[in-house]
Amino acid sequence: MKTARSIRGMSDILPEEVVCYQFLESVFRDVLHSYGYDEIRLPLVEYAELFRRSIGCETDIVEKEMYTFLDRSDELLCLRPEGTAGCVRAAVQNGLISQGSIKKLWYMGSMFRYERPQKGRLRQFHQFGVELLGVKDYFADIETIYLAKCFLKKIDVLSQTILKINSLGDNESRENYKIKLKSFLKKYINDLSSESKIRLENNPLRILDSKNKKDIEILSS
Repeated sequence: MKTARSIRGMSDILPEEVVCYQFLESVFRDVLHSYGYDEIRLPLVEYAELFRRSIGCETDIVEKEMYTFLDRSDELLCLRPEGTAGCVRAAVQNGLISQGSIKKLWYMGSMFRYERPQKGRLRQFHQFGVELLGVKDYFADIETIYLAKCFLKKIDVLSQTILKINSLGDNESRENYKIKLKSFLKKYINDLSSESKIRLENNPLRILDSKNKKDIEILSS
């Protein structure tokens, strides 16, 4: 009889590791509470359509990485791959935000992605998250970055951290960029990976995330 084993990429958290998790969770909780954030606890299972609508059908998460299954009512469900979509869904469904109001929420827990397990990547992983709802300007981004800084400082790894900020601009500049990117990539249509050829029509920005060596070589210029 074969010995029972855990699923690849879904690891046990043993007692000596649990202590580390508890420490990180405690620090995160203290930081968020001191800045007026409320905890929300979200379901592990959601409708798959929630993530298709919020993340986008052309993303790797939706195309390749979601654990989806049909329940007995033939509803397509999934194990949550990230927390933002579920948090916003919960806030809207339960009336936590209204016109002109601001709601600060945080969550922690297991997320699931079907991908090749390797160092630093697991199929079941654990994530902290914050959502600052009802703020339309960049101050929401500044506050989120500052909260991360506070957390990293309290666990004494801030000196080992590098902050990189990227932006695709507003809707108009993003659309202009997509047009130029598409025009550039069409010159290399025969050299692009089959996946990137599909993305070129649907969402050319996703090609920038390609792991294909030839795609990366083309994008380098």
